[in-house]
Amino acid sequence: MKLDSDDFELFGVPRRFEQDRAALDTRWRALQTEVHPDRFVSEGAASQRVAMQWAVRVNEAYQRLKDPLRRAAYLCELNGAPIQAENNTAMPAKFLIQQMEWRESLDEADGVEAVEALNGEVAGHRQQALGQLKALLDDQHDFLQAAQQVRALMFVERFLADIDRRLEQLGQ
Repeated sequence: MKLDSDDFELFGVPRRFEQDRAALDTRWRALQTEVHPDRFVSEGAASQRVAMQWAVRVNEAYQRLKDPLRRAAYLCELNGAPIQAENNTAMPAKFLIQQMEWRESLDEADGVEAVEALNGEVAGHRQQALGQLKALLDDQHDFLQAAQQVRALMFVERFLADIDRRLEQLGQ
């Protein structure tokens, strides 16, 4: 293993959006076994520190690779299309209108059923957008358009979290 390897190389998986989650989980466990600091107790403090750095590196890579949105953002960045979500918030008008309609629906929802229906609609939109993201990254290699899609999905993820909070308030 090389410390400067990208996450895909570190995990020995193809540099693609589509990944087998079970394979990622298996590889993560194997890597953790390999680099766990407890394995280096007899080799002294310096070896344990290096092992700890490796364990942190493996965990960070795993967190990025297992999450579709983080994995997509990482792929975009590796291919010269940084997400820059904090600086680039421009979105297509159609997307912004959809966001406003969803917000209004959430504000006006008067019960669990209405919020759950909205949750289903937004979750369905998320799944469709992830499918489009897969096509942009793995098939078309359009990393600039994929970066825009990642930024849009970040809004959707935050809204889904708002829906979850609303459901918690309603006792669900």
